[in-house]
Formats: sequence, C-alpha cells, structure tokens
Amino acid sequence: MIDLAVARVGHGSLATAMSGDGCRAEPFAEHHRAALKSACAEDQEIWSIFSTSFDPDHFDANIDVLAADPRNHVFVLFDGDTLAGMSSFLGIDDKHQTVEIGATYYRPSLRGTGLNARVKDMMLKRALACGYRRVEFRVDMRNARSLAATKKLGAVREGVLRADRITWNGHVRDTVLFAILRDEWPIAGGG
Repeated sequence: MIDLAVARVGHGSLATAMSGDGCRAEPFAEHHRAALKSACAEDQEIWSIFSTSFDPDHFDANIDVLAADPRNHVFVLFDGDTLAGMSSFLGIDDKHQTVEIGATYYRPSLRGTGLNARVKDMMLKRALACGYRRVEFRVDMRNARSLAATKKLGAVREGVLRADRITWNGHVRDTVLFAILRDEWPIAGGG
C-alpha cells in the first residue's frame, strides 16, 4: 500500500540545496558554469566511458540539455568549500516514485577519498525523504570504479541492459542496473 502522505511530497523538494557529512550540493546555476567546466576538464580521458561527455568541447551544450530536462535536477558538489564535481537526480518519476542518481563526476584529486559515499548518502536521504521508493544507478559495464563504488553503497545489482544506449562517441554501451529500495536503506528503514 502506498503511503499517500509520502507520495504527495513529489520532486519539487529534490531540487533544493542539500548538505551532508562535510559535503553539500547546490542546484546548478549559471554562476557555477565556468568553475564546473574547468573541474570537468581535469580528466578528459574519463569521458570515453561516460554516455555523455562534459569535456571542454561538449560541456556547455550537454550541461544545458541535462539541466533543461524537467525530469532532471543537476547539482554542483562541494567537499567543504572545494568544488568537487557534479551529480544529478535523473528521470524523476513521481507516479512510480522512482529516481536515478547519475551524471556523477568527481575531480581526480577527490576520488577514493570517501566523498562519493558521503555524497550518495546525502542524495539517497533526500530522495527517500521526498517519498521516492526506488533509487536507481545505471553504470557503464566498462566503468570498474563506478561499479565497485555502487556495490559498496549497498545497491543491489539487478542485471545488465545489453546494448542499452549509444554513447556520445558511438560506443554501444551495456549498462549495469543497480537499485536501492526505501526499506533497504538503513536510515529509511529506521536502522
């Protein structure tokens, strides 16, 4: 049975700034553009395993498309006061109470520092508090670092979507689908 009080919260609340354990997320705005573009340029090789490139040549057009979709909320991430990267709520579906966390990029110097776990904890708490019952993660089969990080979060690997999409550079991507359900998350489940 659906808890209507929770179901009514909806995705408007997803769009606001949030903070977590030493990290925070601000909704993407024009004043973030130059700094985020510069951060995304720090590792131009990584974009080859992303479905969309945010390298300097593609950043402006792709961030505009990502942010313009009303089913997405794009955030600029901070570790303390340092711009850390970006992440988004994607494919927001109020009717089915599902949302994806994706389009995540961290500056190379912040990878492996525990920031991802803190950011994802903050975003999961927000999504679940807003009434979403299912949070998905879709990872390119070639992205070993993201696959390991998603498993470490406690997300359940549900399968592989074979030849799921054609990426920006023409690669036909196999996508590993993970999800966390509301009652599986320790905070949401009361644990």
